[in-house]
Amino acid sequence: MTRKKPWNRVNLPVYSISSKGNDSANMHMITYASQVSMKPKRFICGIYENTMTLENIEASGEFVLQLLADKQYRLMDLLGMKSGKQIDKIEKLRKRNELEQWKGYYILKNSLAVMHLKVLSSFEAGDHKAFLCDVLAFKNLNEGDVLTLDSLRQRKMIRI
Repeated sequence: MTRKKPWNRVNLPVYSISSKGNDSANMHMITYASQVSMKPKRFICGIYENTMTLENIEASGEFVLQLLADKQYRLMDLLGMKSGKQIDKIEKLRKRNELEQWKGYYILKNSLAVMHLKVLSSFEAGDHKAFLCDVLAFKNLNEGDVLTLDSLRQRKMIRI
């Protein structure tokens, strides 16, 4: 019998959010993203409290959700373990030649797909804020395997 809690048994895809606010752009890793409607196409995304990403989304009302490829697992350290309030993640990614532009946002050019989302509503969700969003546009970028929680667990990059 497994010792994992039920919510840690699910192998979720790993996404990155590209956001921009008044004076800043940032990227952030999330796993709390789920399609909740087919027509219209809608997602709910949970954004961790007290982050630059949250500030940017609240300021702009839009962001890009990027489906990460398994080979992008090394981004976990920068996008998931560091704060955009302390480090310029966009500049670091630019120096690594990992970025391109899409719909006015920086995106990771090795991602599998991107979706431009517009916030419809939000609500407090514990240590996260949840955003219900419409998909305004999407683009498939690359073929490959999806980065998942199990992949990060196997590489000992996360504990859960």
